[in-house]
Amino acid sequence: MTDKWAAAVGKPGAVVVANGDEGDPGSYADRLLMEEDPERVLTGLALACFACGAGRGIVLVRSEYPKAMARLRRAVERATEAGDLAPSVGAAGPRPFVEIVEGAGSYVSGEETALIARLEGARGCARPRPPYPTDHGLWDTPTVVNNVETLAALPWIVAHGGASYARRGVPGETGTKLVGLSERFARPGAYEVELGTPVDEIVTRLGGGLKDGRELVALQIGGPLGGFLSGTALDVPLTTAALAEHGAALGHAGMVAFDADTKPRELLRHIWEFAADESCGACSPCRVGTRRGRELARDQGDPGESYEQLARLMGEASLCAFGRRVPAAVRSLARAFGPALEGWDR
Repeated sequence: MTDKWAAAVGKPGAVVVANGDEGDPGSYADRLLMEEDPERVLTGLALACFACGAGRGIVLVRSEYPKAMARLRRAVERATEAGDLAPSVGAAGPRPFVEIVEGAGSYVSGEETALIARLEGARGCARPRPPYPTDHGLWDTPTVVNNVETLAALPWIVAHGGASYARRGVPGETGTKLVGLSERFARPGAYEVELGTPVDEIVTRLGGGLKDGRELVALQIGGPLGGFLSGTALDVPLTTAALAEHGAALGHAGMVAFDADTKPRELLRHIWEFAADESCGACSPCRVGTRRGRELARDQGDPGESYEQLARLMGEASLCAFGRRVPAAVRSLARAFGPALEGWDR
């Protein structure tokens, strides 16, 4: 966060964008923050603008979140009337001008360069980096993109100090995270936990396990491309590093539970179909690879030796994290379900 800000400081025309295009199924932390505490989100955005020397802030809200959009717009109106936000770009200074923009609903538009492309009126396709958005971003101006949850944490940090915030979590990954538990949990909902909290503690103590005492077979974390953990291997700290060691990713930290009624092959096909449908098509490894993976997943047998080459190509040559994450997510799914998905753990 501070690295991005530092890269934009002193550059004329800087813009800060709040990424409210939360597209991970099972994740709703950003929606919750924008709907229930829009003033907190706007305060965080204004603080980020002040830190970067940016006179303009933009909140891009996913099109499926009409309530969040309406509440943010009302909050901007109130803040502008109170003199906390500038009424126009020309009047901006220490007080930024803030506008609320509706997103297009594309999953990959949550990636920062694709998000910038959408704001410019183009297709939400990822762009190669460098140049980085902090040098040439929105309308070729220096642009900082932070997600809503990050910005919502800023007012507390400013009020209590960075050291107090850093005491939460674990060394290297400090602070807290909003975790969303899906409907199959006995106590579904959003919970704020310190980074480093064991996943099994979140599942059992906060979520209460699954409804009706059902067995948790697999747990998906961070959306369809985040990754899966086996229901018997949840003694993993909720950190980016620890989850990566198990083939998963933190992402938005939405947790979707799967019980014994889940058919592994159907879930595998769903992931590949999702990936093929949502690929922006900007690069061949992802565009072609996701379609080929979908074809292989629709068959009932082993994907064959050629799949190993396909997975390696997507993981190493895809333009953005979307294409690179697909093989890793599939690999973690195969490990979680074991022999039922033999061959897909390459």
